[in-house]
Amino acid sequence: MPTRDTPWPDGTPCWIDYGAPDVPAAKAFYGSLLGWDWTADSPEFGGYVNALKDGHQAAGLGPLMDPSASPSWTTYFATGDAAATCDRIRQAGGTVVVEPMEVGPMGTMVVAADPQGNAFGLWQAGAHTGVQVYGEPGSLVWNDAAVDDPAAAREFYAAVFGFTYEEVPGVEGYTTFATADRPLGGLGGTSPGAPKGWATCFGVSSTDETVAAVEAAGGKVTMAPMDTEFGRFAVLTDPWGAAFTVMQEPAAA
Repeated sequence: MPTRDTPWPDGTPCWIDYGAPDVPAAKAFYGSLLGWDWTADSPEFGGYVNALKDGHQAAGLGPLMDPSASPSWTTYFATGDAAATCDRIRQAGGTVVVEPMEVGPMGTMVVAADPQGNAFGLWQAGAHTGVQVYGEPGSLVWNDAAVDDPAAAREFYAAVFGFTYEEVPGVEGYTTFATADRPLGGLGGTSPGAPKGWATCFGVSSTDETVAAVEAAGGKVTMAPMDTEFGRFAVLTDPWGAAFTVMQEPAAA
């Protein structure tokens, strides 16, 4: 089980959370789907809770800050200096929606948007360092963005986080991004009918069984399961319309 309990390097997608219109129902849905337990309710943090996979932090969930907003998963990038990163966001043409906000001893959060309006977050770690389990069923395995203008987005995120990019063979217009030599996520263009913006991909043991469970619980399939060299992949929406993706590792040769 890949785990980590120290702050992630700057620019790494280090945390994900979900703004839920119905917190108990969302906990039941995702807990059953991904094998999560939950930390105790936290009135001091607005009812925000952490999802635990085998005792390790996997994601966050809380009530929608704006009841009129659509439920969604947010990708947070690690930063050692939230204020300085906000300055780079503005200089590159983005918008800081929620200024750096200390969350008790846990850390400092920011909500921002790139120049094309795609929302993302920053997390400056304190006691809470982000995801502690990753790359396996029930945990975060990938974050990528579907944007209208990939070239402009690559320029923006390079200015903010120092990303470099590498084309993925056989996937037209899609690049991985990195701050060193390890790919951290992906960025590409939009597809008709597919969700836009930053997407969260969870590892699952069986993509087909996960799809069936989502449909049985009232969710929908946006992109039917398909095999890729990286694994069996599907795009889904939960019962409240929030998009997420799932990936089953390819069978061993």
